[in-house]
Amino acid sequence: MHSETICADLTADYTDVTGYYSTHFPHPYLPYVREATAHFQRKGKHYLLTSGTTGYLPNPSEAAIADTWHGPYQVQENPHLSDESHTSYHSQISSVFKVHGKKDLYIAMADRWMPKHMHLQYERYRELFEKNFNPDYSGNVQMDEEILKCVLDKNTSIADYVWLPIRFEGENAYIDWLDEWRGEDYE
Repeated sequence: MHSETICADLTADYTDVTGYYSTHFPHPYLPYVREATAHFQRKGKHYLLTSGTTGYLPNPSEAAIADTWHGPYQVQENPHLSDESHTSYHSQISSVFKVHGKKDLYIAMADRWMPKHMHLQYERYRELFEKNFNPDYSGNVQMDEEILKCVLDKNTSIADYVWLPIRFEGENAYIDWLDEWRGEDYE
């Protein structure tokens, strides 16, 4: 299991790594280890949006900002401020792109791997992951049958997707839930 995010330089033809890399966001165990890194640049800053590690079950995202690809990165917080479920709107950000022809429109694309299990509360499985992977936890771990079923149910063919614009306040990036939106509504 990995415990940190690695940023590596690619060769000029993008087919290999040069050997130069940097590491970021060390965490000792799941579900806090970061994965699914989405990188983008805006106004000379580098942004990384990452997910925690809970299999296909969603969890809180983190946004981090740096002056260079190799950091150091300053962790902002969960960019989904209005998401009371703490699940990044039941999704995992996979990519961010800037819309050409728009002044400052960036769109976060996210996978919703488990649309049939959006009723599960993050706190319920966060605790289960934490107890299972924390080397200092010495108590018994009660397996939750419903969560186990969801973890084993890897039918990602039913996944759907969330596309939301990123809102910026200064350098900080935020993603608000919008039932609907149009690119035409942005400069």
